[in-house]
Amino acid sequence: MTPGFLLLLLAGLGVVGFVAGRARALALSRGDARGLHSLPHYYGQMVALFAVVPALLLMVVWLVVQPVVVERNITALILPADIADGSSRDLVMADVRRIAEGMELLVAGRAMSEGELAALVPQPDVLKERLAAAGVALAAPIQQQVAEAASRWRAEMALGQGVMSVAVLALAVAGFLLSLWRVAPAFRARNVVERFVQAMLIGASSIAILTTVGIIFSLVFESWHFFQLYPARDFFLSLTWSPRFGGGSSLGLWPLLWGTLYVSFIALLVAVPVGLMAAIYLSEYASPALRSVAKPAIEVLAGIPSIVYGLFALMTVGPFLRDWFAQPMGLGDSASSVMTAGVVMGIMLIPYVSSLSDDIINAVPQALRDGSYGLGATQSETIRQVVFPAALPGIVGAILMAASRAIGETMIVVLGAGAAAQLSLNPFEAMTTVTVKIVSQLTGDTEFASAETLVAFALGLTLFVFTLGLNVLALTIVRKYREQYE
Repeated sequence: MTPGFLLLLLAGLGVVGFVAGRARALALSRGDARGLHSLPHYYGQMVALFAVVPALLLMVVWLVVQPVVVERNITALILPADIADGSSRDLVMADVRRIAEGMELLVAGRAMSEGELAALVPQPDVLKERLAAAGVALAAPIQQQVAEAASRWRAEMALGQGVMSVAVLALAVAGFLLSLWRVAPAFRARNVVERFVQAMLIGASSIAILTTVGIIFSLVFESWHFFQLYPARDFFLSLTWSPRFGGGSSLGLWPLLWGTLYVSFIALLVAVPVGLMAAIYLSEYASPALRSVAKPAIEVLAGIPSIVYGLFALMTVGPFLRDWFAQPMGLGDSASSVMTAGVVMGIMLIPYVSSLSDDIINAVPQALRDGSYGLGATQSETIRQVVFPAALPGIVGAILMAASRAIGETMIVVLGAGAAAQLSLNPFEAMTTVTVKIVSQLTGDTEFASAETLVAFALGLTLFVFTLGLNVLALTIVRKYREQYE
């Protein structure tokens, strides 16, 4: 039974539980809701919640844990003799997963039956041809042991899915019957439902905290592995970035960090003045009719995919800056540059600054404006000396959000700034950022046993610490101005 179909069954059981719980409560009170402790719909909600939520949690946990357990079991079957030269256990397991997915595709597409597929496992060459015909391309020949491991993978996953379906449905039915049995006129269904919902809300709010903790631990764990393979001193102090998967790499952080800060700085130089002036105009000067059209038009920029901005940088902005500025000034001949990526990224960040700043400025009490006008100040003086200082904490938050978005951008940098890791002050030269190199180091069939791959986690941890420091600085500034204006 597929997870999607299982979800439909749980949803249907929840609807039945609501109707049955409500009907049973009314029946026990002889149709008079005044004889019940709670309103009838609370009894229905109680039955539906106990029938669906525990079973749904079991299903989610099962779907997360099962692939880990299956992979551990299959990995134990891969012996060192099954690993070809130049490969690794991780790469072999990647092939096992890919072959298993291809087998599932053949069976699901009814290209062959389970019996025919089992007959192909001892014939790896024929199996590879059938997988290639189904669109699953494999560069290396399939080894007999790998084909058997892929077949075992499918069998264990199917078995686990069947057991999961039985367990989830059994728990759902048990919760349904138990909660329906507890329905009684004196039963405090409203209190139970409210505590249940409160527990769900606490669990949902804890997801963000647990996710952050998980991200930190994963980055720290893999970064520790990296620093065991590569000296931390060379990573933090070297000014050269030159990864070589065969050995002899120079993995200095500073060229990447410099490119990240340089591109983000230019992007903020474009986005912050334009966004703030647009926000001030829309909130203080524009008519309601103009505002109703202009603000949504600006916010459309936030909905454009970053890859489209990257193409715009590559095909339009880059050649324009090269032909009109870089070449006449003798600063470069390439359309890919820090300036190209920074300008286009700044355009992308304008709605982040303008929309948030506009909402923050509108939230400033009108009494502050009226008091300023009563003292004889003009509109521009009121905006500059009253409204803007009062809204400054929120505006700092908007700029911080834009800065975080700029630091984490990848596609615009790839297409607009190039991939050269270097230290230079020339804004018309190609450079790259930390995020781009994280992607490049993890792209393809890479094994997590080399410093050239694990450096991506060290870069991610560095970026995390940097943005955390930026947040602390912004909070300090916000707290200072809040104490002044509250």
